[in-house]
Amino acid sequence: MEWIEQAVFHPVREHVQADGRIRRWARIAEAGNRYLRVVLLEDGRTVHNAFFDRSFREVTDER
Repeated sequence: MEWIEQAVFHPVREHVQADGRIRRWARIAEAGNRYLRVVLLEDGRTVHNAFFDRSFREVTDER
């Protein structure tokens, strides 16, 4: 639950899907720095799904 809360309240990225669902990602240090994706329903509170996203890469703005 702590990891899910981290993604919900302190995401490194957020994306709103066309259907209104909200995707949020958080880096979880205790899980080997993997990224947890949490999908919320349109209300922004109800967790629909949560899983480690192996394809996620945090974008850095290096110029």
